[in-house]
Amino acid sequence: MLLVGTYIAASSIEGVGVFAARPIVAGEIIWRPDPDFDMLVPIEKYASAPSHLRELLDRYAYPSPVKPGFLVYETDNGRFMNHSETPNTDFSRQGEGTALRDIAADEEITCDYREFYEGFELT
Repeated sequence: MLLVGTYIAASSIEGVGVFAARPIVAGEIIWRPDPDFDMLVPIEKYASAPSHLRELLDRYAYPSPVKPGFLVYETDNGRFMNHSETPNTDFSRQGEGTALRDIAADEEITCDYREFYEGFELT
């Protein structure tokens, strides 16, 4: 769950993205898992879900770093975070995401999808 105020807006990276509603300082923890807002979807349920739900999860969910066999579907704005080769956040530490540098209000918050997907490549 995002721990900082955000909003969704058009992104120059792709479609929509998550933007900081206020300045975020370098090192600030911006995300922690929360079972009330971060849904764990068993891979078996994903595999048997109707195609429109699988497409939603393909776009907005990612493999759980702590529970193999599950996808994480965030119910807050976190699911709209876009990939960047030079992200302003770090999710390499299990259980939290932090700001790598100061993030200005109204700046898009980005992450490196390779921290979630082994072998991630842009298509």
